[in-house]
Amino acid sequence: MSNVHGAVSALFEPITLGPLQLSNRIVMAPMTRTYSPGNIPNELVAAYYARRAENEVGLIITEGTCVGHKAANGYPRVPFIYGEDALAGWKKVVDAVHAKGGKIAPQLWHVGAIRKEGVEPDPSVPGYSPSGMVKAGKENGVAMSKEDIQEVIEAFAQAAEDSKRIGFDAVEVHGAHGYLIDQFFWEGSNQRTDEYGGDLVARTRFACEIVSAIRDRVGPDFPIIFRFSQWKQQDYSARLCETPEELEAFLKPLVEAGVDIFHCSTRRFWEKEFEGSDLNLAGWTKKITGKPVITVGSVGLNASFIDEDKRDMVDASGVATASIDELGQRMAAGEFELVAVGRALLQDPEWVLKVKAGRYDELEDYDKKSLMQLV
Repeated sequence: MSNVHGAVSALFEPITLGPLQLSNRIVMAPMTRTYSPGNIPNELVAAYYARRAENEVGLIITEGTCVGHKAANGYPRVPFIYGEDALAGWKKVVDAVHAKGGKIAPQLWHVGAIRKEGVEPDPSVPGYSPSGMVKAGKENGVAMSKEDIQEVIEAFAQAAEDSKRIGFDAVEVHGAHGYLIDQFFWEGSNQRTDEYGGDLVARTRFACEIVSAIRDRVGPDFPIIFRFSQWKQQDYSARLCETPEELEAFLKPLVEAGVDIFHCSTRRFWEKEFEGSDLNLAGWTKKITGKPVITVGSVGLNASFIDEDKRDMVDASGVATASIDELGQRMAAGEFELVAVGRALLQDPEWVLKVKAGRYDELEDYDKKSLMQLV
């Protein structure tokens, strides 16, 4: 048992999830940083992740890493996870994290219709998506052919195989937030009439084929994490599933494809997902699938991270300490196994140690200026 007292003690219990043995339940959430010139993670990136491992983050999930497809990238200076130089850079990151006793998984990413012409590596390449749409009524780029779909599936599978080869402890597939895989899920951006479109279950086919291909390449014992969300960056009110029954229909094919752990992205972890139950999205996902789950959403923040772009002016001041206690209580009750911490951990590499020691008065409020450097 942990020697940490109070509601937060559940956060610091070790856990074994198949071959993945973690010292505690705290995960570093994936956060895009754009500090990889030439799309290659460098020594600064390695030190950035190693600091979190040194300060007892149980599992690090990296920033989104672009798979080897010509249209995967949408932003400058984000790291790739293909090519000899990028993989060598990631090997240094993995070794640095392991040297500090940490565990690390890359987030495998394709931005889909978010991509605009002019972005590296080839500025002439447009965005690729299910129907050539960012959302209903907003076109961008081109609709993917079946050949394009197979190329992207192969790119994810190869990225996972390479990740295992260079020593990562798991992989996470980015199926959330309105990027490519999520664009297939979402009716607003997937208006295909072939087997990759249709009802919600049919719209999971692309993701399931990616997961199945990864499983074939990494074997039965390498953990596959799948991140999904109801909300999209194109529409914060979007919902894939309005009822538990719809969520079950959505999740079942992904379980059958080979997902080991679900990373359930919400903007505030304490908000209930469906009427009639206090369970959040992670809690419902665990109840439906029986799989381990990661919850996430404004953990440790004293102000809503959405405030900075004026899309949501909800006053969340003073929630940090209370929400950490609530988090521990809900974890102790078995609602979820792991919790991902994003901007609070980006701001303060020692966040885990401070919470563990009850040093809440030393926690730093998130400041978006921290995005301007790798701390």
